[in-house]
Amino acid sequence: MDVPQILFLLILAGALYLFVTEKLRVDVTAMLTLLALVLTGVLDSRQALSGFASEPAIIIAAVFVISGGLAATGITERIGQWIGQVGGRSETRAISVVMPVVAALSSFTHHVMVTAMMLPILTRFAKARGLSASRLLMPMSFAASLGTTLTLVSAPAFLLANNLIERTGSDSLGIFSITPIGIALVLVGVAYMLLARWILPKRGSDSGDDEYMRLDRYRTELLIVEGSRWSTRPLSELNKALGDKFRLLGWLRDGKRRRDLGDSSPLLTGDVLLVEASADALASLHDDEGLDLHAIARFGHTVTGDGEPQLVQAVVAPGSEFIGHSVRELDFSRRFSAVIAGLWRRDGAIASRLADARLREGDLLVLWGKSARFAELAAHHGFLMLVPFAGEAKRRVRAPLALAILGLTILAAATEWLAAPVAFLMGAVAMVALRCVAIDQAYREIDVRIFVMIAGVIPLGIAMEQTGTAQLFATGMLRLVSDWPSLAVLLVMFSVAGLLTQILSDAATTVLLGPVAVAVAQALGLPPTPFVVCTALGAVVSFLTPIGHHGNLLILGPGQYRFADFLRIGLPLTALMALVSAWMARWLWLDGPLF
Repeated sequence: MDVPQILFLLILAGALYLFVTEKLRVDVTAMLTLLALVLTGVLDSRQALSGFASEPAIIIAAVFVISGGLAATGITERIGQWIGQVGGRSETRAISVVMPVVAALSSFTHHVMVTAMMLPILTRFAKARGLSASRLLMPMSFAASLGTTLTLVSAPAFLLANNLIERTGSDSLGIFSITPIGIALVLVGVAYMLLARWILPKRGSDSGDDEYMRLDRYRTELLIVEGSRWSTRPLSELNKALGDKFRLLGWLRDGKRRRDLGDSSPLLTGDVLLVEASADALASLHDDEGLDLHAIARFGHTVTGDGEPQLVQAVVAPGSEFIGHSVRELDFSRRFSAVIAGLWRRDGAIASRLADARLREGDLLVLWGKSARFAELAAHHGFLMLVPFAGEAKRRVRAPLALAILGLTILAAATEWLAAPVAFLMGAVAMVALRCVAIDQAYREIDVRIFVMIAGVIPLGIAMEQTGTAQLFATGMLRLVSDWPSLAVLLVMFSVAGLLTQILSDAATTVLLGPVAVAVAQALGLPPTPFVVCTALGAVVSFLTPIGHHGNLLILGPGQYRFADFLRIGLPLTALMALVSAWMARWLWLDGPLF
């Protein structure tokens, strides 16, 4: 073992220690590793910084923006609501519907985002049908991870694997090169969960999550403004645009409540709708040029002060002077130069008209006003806290455009009309340029930690190859597997990656073991592609512990899962994933039999 190898192994040991213990964030650890490789002379500066200009880093950043565009236009939310509607009333049907659709969603978006989106939807679905949320959340989370195997761009591990394959001089993978394996894995995963459904834990949902769901309804009043695009269109179209997070409670026309108007009735200028809406729907209604929140339309002209008008939330404090008084009596617009535009209450009825609602301790008010005047409100003893409004407006009218951008991006990359990084970068720019997602939100959607980590760990793989450390490890492995059939060697690569990914990310696991897989393949006189792909698959679809995938951590509390639940259910599933992955990889790249 020479000096560069010793230096590399010392740096690798330090990086592994920091990755596993999480004493520093993963992106900081990646940057420290990169600097250590340069300062010790293991890599030059050009090699060390090559990760920032690499295809994986560019594609993953673009995918985050495209995912943000789909979320901002309400597409992912609408799909989630559709899943809840067609899921039926049995666990079997729910799992049969949820898993394939969630996997398909994860194939072009970030799987953790999909898991986070589906978590409250499935929790609500289970409660409404008397089912146990824990019987649905784990299949959903596993499906989100399995869906990342359907395309090359949905998981950093596959982008890094492709980068490594290209460096060996082999043909690069296309965007759908691993799709046959992904389809097989999703089908086997759904079948396994249906057959093994009886071993899924049956536990209730966390009450905290239930309270979160109940915070999804704000009482407000909506005005159809003059020249509105909704004027003369039926209420059903507005309902369709906002989904199930919008509920009509009453309809006022010419100041009188009308009980003869329904979904098929046309909206007219001046109509006032008494509604309950989610935070996102409330923000969307406020931002719609054809609609306005009734209180703002009536009293907005009285609001004074500097700064841009905005929505904030305020909680009525215990002992507040506002308790027992109606919104009309308080005359907020004159007293505080702010308008009460919405109200949420944990328990108890609310008057049909917002102005007649008498405030209680703990009521959450949605206030509209100028930012300069909110300092006075924040200091008032009548309020417990004053925080920015949690809702985010959905640009639902641009949903068809966002879908078209996604379709053209995939088409350009799949047909190789454009290189994959350019195609996805074009899609991300189009999402922003055509206003499917705001530029600020697009930047927020990019998980900088993942981007920096990928850029930082790529040089680790280069150093592993360049110093000969990968060849050293491969030689040791070959002593054990040199006489084994290719299928068994592929299973070994999957298994080693599956174990390592329980303590490292899928990207770091692929970077570390990918060069070893290449060296093993070259020593056996076989193409490296199936060995590298099996290594990446092992890093992505091993379900041995809840810490192996971030999506599993999201469902851990709401599903009341224990560590042993994942081992009991995930171990047989991971063994099936290993066999299917190795078998399909041998068929695709080593001319092995399919059956």
